[in-house]
Amino acid sequence: MDSLFDDDAAAARTRVAPLATRMRPANLDEFVGQQESVGEGTWLRRAIAEDTLSSVILYGPAGTGKTSLARIVAASTDAFFDEVSAVTSGVADLRRAIESAGARLTISGQRTILFIDEIHRFTKTQQDALLHAVEDRVVVLIGATTENPLFEVNPPLVSRSRVVELRPLSDAAIHTIVRRALTDPRGLGGRVVLESEAEDAIVVGAGGDARVALTTLELAAGWAQPVAGVVTVTAEAVREASPSRILPYDKNGDVHYDVVSAFIKSMRGSDPDAAVYWLARMIHGGEDPKFIARRMLILASEDIGNADPRALLIAHAAFKSAESIGWPECRINLAQAAVYLALAPKSNAAYLAIDRALEDVRTGPARAVPSHLRDRHRPGSEGYGTYRYPHAFPGAVVEQRYLPDGLETGCFFEPTSRGWEAEQALRHSSTSDPETVPSGPED
Repeated sequence: MDSLFDDDAAAARTRVAPLATRMRPANLDEFVGQQESVGEGTWLRRAIAEDTLSSVILYGPAGTGKTSLARIVAASTDAFFDEVSAVTSGVADLRRAIESAGARLTISGQRTILFIDEIHRFTKTQQDALLHAVEDRVVVLIGATTENPLFEVNPPLVSRSRVVELRPLSDAAIHTIVRRALTDPRGLGGRVVLESEAEDAIVVGAGGDARVALTTLELAAGWAQPVAGVVTVTAEAVREASPSRILPYDKNGDVHYDVVSAFIKSMRGSDPDAAVYWLARMIHGGEDPKFIARRMLILASEDIGNADPRALLIAHAAFKSAESIGWPECRINLAQAAVYLALAPKSNAAYLAIDRALEDVRTGPARAVPSHLRDRHRPGSEGYGTYRYPHAFPGAVVEQRYLPDGLETGCFFEPTSRGWEAEQALRHSSTSDPETVPSGPED
C-alpha cells in the first residue's frame, strides 16, 4: 500500500516534471488525434475501455502518443502493469518480469501487461525471450517502437501481436494540445498568454510531434518577461526557444527511406519544386550528401537513360562534388543536378532492356554466338560466315544479324519517343544499307 511519503514523492516529481510529461492524457477522452487507430469504434479503444487488451505493438514517430496510450492502459486496467525499457534492460530483466508474471497468474489469477518502450532496440535474442510468454499469454505485451516492426521486430513476435500504426499529429491536434496545456492546472494553469502568431509558430515547428510542441511552449514561457504579472509568449520568444525547426528524420529508419523515396519519385515525375523540397528535408536532417548523390546517379540511368545521356554525367558530377566539397556548399551542386534530372526527358528503356536480357539469359535456352561474330584468332575460323564491317558502309550501319538465333530485333530494347533516344532510334531505322563492300577488320 502506498504511504503518505510515496504520495509526497510523487507530487514532488510531478512539480519538476517537464510540461510534456505533466500533460500526458489521463484517459482516452483526453487523448488527442489518432482517430484511425484509437478513435471511437476502433479495436484498440474498445480493448482499452473494456480491459480486454491483447498483445499489441504501437508503431509511429516520436511524440505521437505511444507512451501516453500505455499510461492510459496502466491507469485503467485491473491487470498488473509492468514496464521495461529496451534502452536500459537486458534478458535478465525480461526473464524476471516474465517469472513474476507467471507467479502472479498462478497465485492470484491476475494478468500482467508488460510495456516495453523502444522494443526495436532489443536484439533478436532478447526478443526471442518474450515469445513463449506472449504466446501462452503469461504476459500481454505492449511494445512501442519508432521503427517499422516488420523489419525491426522478430516476425514470430509480430505474428503474435497486433500492429497499430500512429501517424504524425495533424496541426489541428497540436493546436488542441497546446491550448489545453495553457489552461490545464497540470500545465501552465492560465498563467501564460500565447499570441496567435506564436501558437502558429509552435505548431509549424513541431512537425506533428506533441512533445516538441509542449517543450517549445515551456521554454518560450520560461524566457518571456512577465508584464503586470502576466507572461505573454510572442513569436519572437518561440523562435528563441526553438531556433532550428525540428522535423522527423532518421538516417536508418522509415522516415529516411520515405523521404528519399519521395525525392526519387519527384524527379521521376518531373517536378523540380518537389525534388528540391525533399532534398532540403534530407539536408536539414543531416543526410550524407554522397548517399543523395548515389541515388541521383541511379535515377539518371534508370529513369532518364538515353532520352538525355547528359543526365548521367551531371549526376556523376554532383556525386564528385558531394565527395570532395561536402556540406554546406555541395547543396548547390545537388540542387542543380536534382532540378536538371527532374526537367530532363524520361526513358526507362535501357533499364527494362537489361532486365529483359538478364531474364532470357537466366531462364532461356543457351544461345550460340553467330559464326560471323565469333573471334577469328583460332584455327578453322576461315570457315566462319562473313563479317560486314559497319565503317565500310554509309552511315556506319549495315544490315547483319547480331542477335543469336531465336531472338529478334526489339526483343529487349524498345526506345521511347522522347529526347535523344527517339532521335537515334529514328536515325538507325533509316540508315541501313544492304550494299556489299569489303568486310574490314575481323574484330
